[in-house]
Amino acid sequence: MTEAIAGQLELSLYDLSQLFLIPVLLAVVLLFAYAFVALGGFLWQWRQRTRGEAAGFELEGLHRDSPELGLAEIEAYAVKRIEAARIASRVAPLLGLVATMIPMGPALKGLADGNLGEVSRGLMVAFSAVILALIASALTFCVLSVRRRWYAEELTRIEAGLDAPRHATSPAGEVPA
Repeated sequence: MTEAIAGQLELSLYDLSQLFLIPVLLAVVLLFAYAFVALGGFLWQWRQRTRGEAAGFELEGLHRDSPELGLAEIEAYAVKRIEAARIASRVAPLLGLVATMIPMGPALKGLADGNLGEVSRGLMVAFSAVILALIASALTFCVLSVRRRWYAEELTRIEAGLDAPRHATSPAGEVPA
């Protein structure tokens, strides 16, 4: 009797996990698309910053346009600005792992039944999803890291109250001579 209950529980868990394949794959595709949107915005801002355009210095512009805002409010804006990239860089690998594991169930079942087509299809979905998720995570992590440094530099200048001329910086942070 307990074997029957355990077997039914196992089948229920398997069926339940299979329900999440399509939503997880859609989330991976959306994160992959978002990563390239974030990268495009980052490259545009990097271009503005290297040319010394005011639009590339968001926090300084916010401080200039709204001088009544305190440092805490400006810092909150900076955190909000990088929040989506932070979430994407952390969630994408997790969803990639989930998208890898879900199709492995049918693939292993296909292997046990001698159905190599099912094995191939499951492995193709699993590896494709994890690759896209890891690329999305890597891109958003890079955008997040550099923007975090940019915002820290801007906050330091705002806090110091310096109106020093801006220096063009490269993504690596070197200041050209």
